[in-house]
Amino acid sequence: MLMLRLDLQYFAGEKTEKATPKKRQDSRKKGQVLKSQDVTSAIVLLAVFLFMFFFAGFLRNEIFTFFNVTFTKYMLMDTVTIEIALEIYKDMLMEMAFILLPIMLVAVVAAIAANFFQFGLLFTTEPLKFDLKKIDPIKGLKRIFSMKAIIELLKSILKISFIGSVTTLIIWMNLEQVLSLSFKTAWDTLSTIGWLTGMMGIAASFVLLFISILDFFYQRFDYEKNLKMSKQDIKDEHKNTEGDPIIKSRIRQRQREMAMRRMMQEIPTADVVITNPTHFAIALKYDDSSMDAPVVIAKGADFVAQKIKLIAKENNVVMVENRPLARAMYDQVEIGQRIPDEFFKAVAEVLAYVYRIKQKI
Repeated sequence: MLMLRLDLQYFAGEKTEKATPKKRQDSRKKGQVLKSQDVTSAIVLLAVFLFMFFFAGFLRNEIFTFFNVTFTKYMLMDTVTIEIALEIYKDMLMEMAFILLPIMLVAVVAAIAANFFQFGLLFTTEPLKFDLKKIDPIKGLKRIFSMKAIIELLKSILKISFIGSVTTLIIWMNLEQVLSLSFKTAWDTLSTIGWLTGMMGIAASFVLLFISILDFFYQRFDYEKNLKMSKQDIKDEHKNTEGDPIIKSRIRQRQREMAMRRMMQEIPTADVVITNPTHFAIALKYDDSSMDAPVVIAKGADFVAQKIKLIAKENNVVMVENRPLARAMYDQVEIGQRIPDEFFKAVAEVLAYVYRIKQKI
């Protein structure tokens, strides 16, 4: 029996259920989203190399302008003051900005697009918060020797092998051009090296993109695995979301008690209590100056009906026995509602009887 109980506890705590929408939403708020860093790196690298490949002429002109001004203007100055040095520094920064900012802008846009493609628009400061668990040496060792670390190592070896093979293949295919560089002019040498570098960069980016797609599917598998919940987790979440059934039941009971208390407090103001006589009791109130029809201020069956009659008797409220009317009004009229038109004649006769009795008294 003890072994069976332990087995049941084990299965109750085992995370076998898919994550609920609330669990996914809470994880997203914490910055825990489905993301492959390799996808972002591959797209950024590809975008940068494609930009450099197609806009090489623009970058070449900016670089030549930078060196031309440096060697023909700044280095030939006779005197250099602090003001001139600051001016040179500002001009050089501007020239470098024209060269580097387009590349950086392409990289930033590509990174944002890659992340948006993976998990949409998200801004959270949760991952930036200081957490002592992140510097726990024991957990750090567990991460180093974990299965995830082994998979990351295999991915790194795979990337190095594939990228190295592709770049080597490109050089091998253009080996004659590489070997003939020693016989070419400096300009032709730089052009050939630049072209080969661009081709190797683009090829390496496509290889990395292919590997990143495989990594994305692995990351999705790992993400779903980490999000899984046990049956007890789902029950606890439902309890926290909807509220503890026991507490909700107590709240409803408390609300019923308060409503019952308010109803009983209204009975002394009633004009008449119509009874069944033992099973139902309906307390009516009518004020011709503020009401267009009598209103039910209390009703009850069995024990509550006896309580209504007792309070009515203590406060000298007239009670009239009318079984069909009491039963019909109990089923069709709620507390606080005016009586329907179909009961006007019967209730009017009852109220007329009550008023005659009060006049005699």
